[in-house]
Amino acid sequence: MTYDAELDAKGLLCPLPVLKARKRLQALQSGQVLRMEADDPAAIVDVPHFCTEAGHELMDMADSDAGQVYFIRKA
Repeated sequence: MTYDAELDAKGLLCPLPVLKARKRLQALQSGQVLRMEADDPAAIVDVPHFCTEAGHELMDMADSDAGQVYFIRKA
């Protein structure tokens, strides 16, 4: 999947992955995609909830060797 920006949130605990994603998404244009890696177990719940509340599209969420990978399209 193609993306416009990347965020490594591994090693960060709730709520930092979502806060960092929000800040990184502010720098993107509407429709651009952020790829985020996180290993916080709470991110599995927090990231989809954040996307729903903020109006962003969670395009994909998958497990990786280091945790999870999220692809978020900015609203």
